[in-house]
Amino acid sequence: MEIVTTKVQNGSHSTNLHRMGTGKQPTILFLHGSGPGATAFSNWQYALPALANEYDCLAPDLQGYGDSDPPTPLPVGVRSWMRVWIDQILHLMDYLNIAKAHLVGNSLGGAIALHLLIAAPDRFERVVLMGAVGVPCQLTPELDRIWGFYTDPSVAAMAQIISWFAYDENFIKNQLQQIAHMRYEAAMKPHIRRSFEAMFPAPRQQQLDDLVIPDSALRRIHHPVLLVHGRNDGIVPVETSYYLLERLATAQLHVYSQCSHWIQIEFRESFHQLLLDFFSAKL
Repeated sequence: MEIVTTKVQNGSHSTNLHRMGTGKQPTILFLHGSGPGATAFSNWQYALPALANEYDCLAPDLQGYGDSDPPTPLPVGVRSWMRVWIDQILHLMDYLNIAKAHLVGNSLGGAIALHLLIAAPDRFERVVLMGAVGVPCQLTPELDRIWGFYTDPSVAAMAQIISWFAYDENFIKNQLQQIAHMRYEAAMKPHIRRSFEAMFPAPRQQQLDDLVIPDSALRRIHHPVLLVHGRNDGIVPVETSYYLLERLATAQLHVYSQCSHWIQIEFRESFHQLLLDFFSAKL
């Protein structure tokens, strides 16, 4: 069994979709993060094979990323982009005749997952939020540099960014330059650059603030939620998950020590088992 990549038409735009486990039930939708050059495959290349024996695993490139079509005209600011992504995911589910699905959201994908729970609560079941934004948080220097990558883009700057995602730099030391060149090449595609710059214009603290979901809305979310965070995450601090833990009615939290923002890479076997246990547990 291999990951199958297809284009799915979403109205006037197409979504690039990575899928594995077609025909299995239920469905898990994996939503990737916001790094320059990020794609669904770069985030979830290990997770899909690990869960596809039991689930229909779908990982779309968000519009503006990877090989999914960017919207036209381009929205400006992440609040406007959020509507694009919500519509993209719901239209994708409708096209594939998926009535309900589990969600796994990484970083920005975690914020999108939370917004989806508010926009269409009946379409989703259990939810995993990994290093998620979407709550009040001070912009870290690392995230500011990530979202501001195109101020002075280079392979060296990309390598520095990639090194922040892992707690132990030796973990990716032998692959860092290869990953940096690959991500830089993806990030410098003109349509990707235009989209990214439109998502996160300065001041970037404003973009982070515009992702925030009010407490009154968080308290109305009653889906089972598993929060997962690296204790040493310098990009999105672990305090964001503690914030959600206090406000989500049925949330639980798993914190990885000696781990930054790349749980699905650094601790992938443990992370995959955590997901399998959570999605199969009787709640």
